[in-house]
Amino acid sequence: MKDKKKSIGFSYAWNGLREAAKLERNFRIHLLFAVLVIISGFLFKLAPSEWAIIIFVIGFVLVTELINTVIEKVIDYIKPDIHPTAKLIKDYAAGAVLAAAITAVLIGLIIFVPKLYTLF
Repeated sequence: MKDKKKSIGFSYAWNGLREAAKLERNFRIHLLFAVLVIISGFLFKLAPSEWAIIIFVIGFVLVTELINTVIEKVIDYIKPDIHPTAKLIKDYAAGAVLAAAITAVLIGLIIFVPKLYTLF
């Protein structure tokens, strides 16, 4: 019975990722960039430590985007009409995603720019 609960929990989690990829434009954009970075990582033959960093920041961005989506959905459910505090909560959550994305870009630049530089 315990294994059944684990598989059910995993199926709900997997469904959440699928639904986010299907319904949330920003999540799809982050996934697209993640795929491009992963392909670039293979082309530039990243070291294991670089892969670890890249995978971590990709996960960091995707997790913050999912949390942002959850916050937006909860706020819309609880307070469907426009309210200044609800707007502020959503803005904070979106700001967290922006901070994560900027961090990912900066880390990507630190890892990939030297590799690009050696090509020329």
